[in-house]
Amino acid sequence: MNWRSIWAIYQFEMARTFRTIAQSVLSPVISTVLYFVVFGSAIGSRIDAVDGISYGAFIVPGLIMLTLLQQSVSNASFGIYFPKFIGTMYELLSAPMSFIEIVMGYVGAAATKAVMIALIILATSALFVDLRIEHPFWMLAFLLLTALSFSLLGFIIGIWAKSFEQLQLIPLLVITPLVFLGGAFYSASMLPPFWEVVTKFNPVLYLVSGFRWSFFGVADVPVGISLFAVTGFLLLCLGFIWWIFRTGWRLRE
Repeated sequence: MNWRSIWAIYQFEMARTFRTIAQSVLSPVISTVLYFVVFGSAIGSRIDAVDGISYGAFIVPGLIMLTLLQQSVSNASFGIYFPKFIGTMYELLSAPMSFIEIVMGYVGAAATKAVMIALIILATSALFVDLRIEHPFWMLAFLLLTALSFSLLGFIIGIWAKSFEQLQLIPLLVITPLVFLGGAFYSASMLPPFWEVVTKFNPVLYLVSGFRWSFFGVADVPVGISLFAVTGFLLLCLGFIWWIFRTGWRLRE
């Protein structure tokens, strides 16, 4: 394992974050604070407790998950797309590195940035609502597994994209709607029976549900299924990336 090469990629990607800290860190944190103000204060004051939890506290895991997914995908996709855009991808492919080492560098940096922002938002949320974390170990486990799996998805999107427009297509038109419809701001049990069943076909529901369980001990689906879903998605993305490097799909175009 070429740890020096992994560290070089990781350092480069992290340095890019701190060079653009206003865009990379402050912007998503401010956006989430606005969600707290609108949903937690303005709307939450008119909504009864959900499963015995105040609405302001109930939406915290969903807001963190929304930001985590968006940041994981966007950071990883831009990180690998940029070498394609400026033409340094061939130097990367010709270096004495395996695909695992390349992925570890880019995905590790993207996941680190996403988790860092998620933890800042978690700390910020304590200024607005009273929070409790019943299962801190599982909270961190879901946080890390989700960040890694969606950073892998972002890596795939970055390889697939042929323009900056395509780079933003899936995060804006797929990821964000799935999070909003995946129980980020409500419990699936609040829906009519038919729509509750439909919602359970949304894969993001299992991520939000498991993450919320780690906070409050309540979930829309069994936590074991949530853990299985995020782990399975991570392995699926790893398998697809292995196929990309094995075949050279979109890498040598």
